[in-house]
Amino acid sequence: MPTLADVAREAGVSDAAASAALSGAKGSTRVSVETRERILAAAARLSYRPNATARALTYQRTNAIGFVANIANEEPNLYFLEVFNGVVRGATQAHQTTCIFPLSGWEEAPKRIPALCDGRVDGLVVLAPYLEDDSTTWLPPHTPMVTIHAGRLLRAQVNVEADDEAGGYAIARHMLGLGYRRILCVGGPVRAKGADSRVEGFLRAHAEAGIEVASDHVIRTWFTAEGGSQAMQEWLHSHRGQPLPEAVCCGSDDIAFGCIDALEGVGLSVPRDISIAGFDDTLLARTLRIATVRQPLLEMGRRAVEVLMQLIEAQRRGEAYAGPSDIVLPIEIVQGRSLPGSRSTPLIIP
Repeated sequence: MPTLADVAREAGVSDAAASAALSGAKGSTRVSVETRERILAAAARLSYRPNATARALTYQRTNAIGFVANIANEEPNLYFLEVFNGVVRGATQAHQTTCIFPLSGWEEAPKRIPALCDGRVDGLVVLAPYLEDDSTTWLPPHTPMVTIHAGRLLRAQVNVEADDEAGGYAIARHMLGLGYRRILCVGGPVRAKGADSRVEGFLRAHAEAGIEVASDHVIRTWFTAEGGSQAMQEWLHSHRGQPLPEAVCCGSDDIAFGCIDALEGVGLSVPRDISIAGFDDTLLARTLRIATVRQPLLEMGRRAVEVLMQLIEAQRRGEAYAGPSDIVLPIEIVQGRSLPGSRSTPLIIP
């Protein structure tokens, strides 16, 4: 590959002049227009391309950001894909390269994340970290980091999320307003901040309506279709011969898809026999037109990059970041065909 020295030699100028002209640096104003055009013409003839590593060393910027996520599950993660779409859009707008750093489990985070902060990226966006201890002293202070839907234990510089408690409250209140009274809640994993908040919102809506939720009508599982299917199968098996709930309120769209699969596995039809609502509004939920809570997933990804660029620039200037540390975006109810309204005749669980 042709080097900067080759371009300078071809144009008959010094390496410093060639560098200034090609980089558009402030020093390039001391290079005449005629000389600059001669340097650019020489670079074009030689098919010269700047060395990204050398430029990163010079400007202490790689113009690359990292996106860290746990993608250990075998099933497609539609939540990840929609947020990642927003991250890519934000990075494109900011003229940044995006590098994906997958984890096979959050237990890898204390070793894996610091290893990524070795100068290959200017900052990190970390999606939905779920840590089981609070020993986060391993977080590298020299690399700006923005989390999306962080758990309770991780304290990054800025966190972006949707209003989970408001979402759980709104969808439960909507279902109660349609006349449903016996609603099974299949929430996400215990101690996951977002999952807990959605269940809390579900319970608050019932409390305000003066409706008691039976203790066995709130169950928890992973944010996956497999988790939803397994939880629903076990619940149906343990409640055979009892009245079927009128509806199921799920902690994610993936959980809802799994619940639908389990219900159909015992001969029940959604929404003919039982209604269902999800949470996320992913592509598949939109395609199947199920009722759900819309999180602005694309906007969360885009906003995370926007804030990350502010953190990177503040660090470059040696200034403190002056923006908010918690950014909470609003949710919206999507009225799909999976919530047609309550039924007068209860069914029995087969």
